[in-house]
Amino acid sequence: MCATARPARPRRGAGIRITGLDHLVLTVADIDRSVSFCERVLGMRPVVLGDGRHVPASGTSKIDLHQVDRELLPYATHPTPGSADLCLITDTPHRQIPAHLAAGAVPVEEGPEPRTGARGPITSTCLPDRTAT
Repeated sequence: MCATARPARPRRGAGIRITGLDHLVLTVADIDRSVSFCERVLGMRPVVLGDGRHVPASGTSKIDLHQVDRELLPYATHPTPGSADLCLITDTPHRQIPAHLAAGAVPVEEGPEPRTGARGPITSTCLPDRTAT
């Protein structure tokens, strides 16, 4: 792992500006073991969501853990242990995002719709996991 801080420079022509990571959805073989690792080894703080799920958190981000063969919607097309989805944060007004995606011929899988992010309530637009490949 490495982290590098650089001043943000908007790319010319970019219609959406990503400002951070809200959460990572990680499909795992064993939820309890994964939570224990994140807390014990990585020093993440334990957070329990309203539905009883345990999600390790650090700073303004969290890791949503999905048990393989018991994934929560939405989830990856082929969820296997180690597969992941990202939820990125933008400061672009949400009303502009669907038009920007449509202009780039990027399909929307779900949303925009309300969800619970690492920082609290968010409006989320989900893209198919095969979009970037």
